[in-house]
Formats: sequence, structure tokens, C-alpha cells
Amino acid sequence: MHINDFLSAIPIGLLIGVLGRLVLPGRQSIGLFITFLIGVGAALLGTLVAELVNVDDKALTKVWKIEWSWWELAIQVLFATIGIGLANMLTYTRLASGNPKPRKRTTRRKKKSES
Repeated sequence: MHINDFLSAIPIGLLIGVLGRLVLPGRQSIGLFITFLIGVGAALLGTLVAELVNVDDKALTKVWKIEWSWWELAIQVLFATIGIGLANMLTYTRLASGNPKPRKRTTRRKKKSES
């Protein structure tokens, strides 16, 4: 991996994270920042795996002076989808799923003194 791979993973990470959320069906209960972090991790891990498997032929597409391979992009989106699915599973709550209604809040009421 070159330094350009690390630098390009930062802006591409958000795109990879959003694509991972689009591939995963249903509503996810994680925020944009976690999506960005998962996307950057998936971009770096996908680039490393693409180099190890030797499918990183970057001559296929060149957009805005950033080169990538479609296979590498598919690997990155796969890792992002898995990461977002795991993060969603870890942050799943009964309240976020919308199944039961939340309990009503009970407070102690002060008794009004008669004057």
C-alpha cells in the first residue's frame, strides 16, 4: 500500500460507507460519523485485500485523478456492508426497532398542601 492509498481512503471512505448502507436493506441505527469511520476502514482493508488477491489493476477507471478498479470497489463495499451490519447489530435496541412502545415516564407528584 502506498501513501496515496491512505490519502484517497479518507474522502472515498464516506462514499464507500454510504454505498454499504445502501446495499444493506432496512433502516440502520448508526450515525454518519460511524458510517464514515467504517467506510474509511473498509476502503483501506479493501485496498489491501485487492492487492493481496492481485485484482488491483487501476487502469480501468480514472476519475478526478483517482484511479481504482471495479473489483477493488466491490471488495470495499462488501467490507463496508459487513461493518455496518455488525455496528447496527451491536447498537440494536428494542426502542430503536419500534416494536414495543416505550414505558410512560412516572414521576412523583408533590401533594398540594391546602392553605
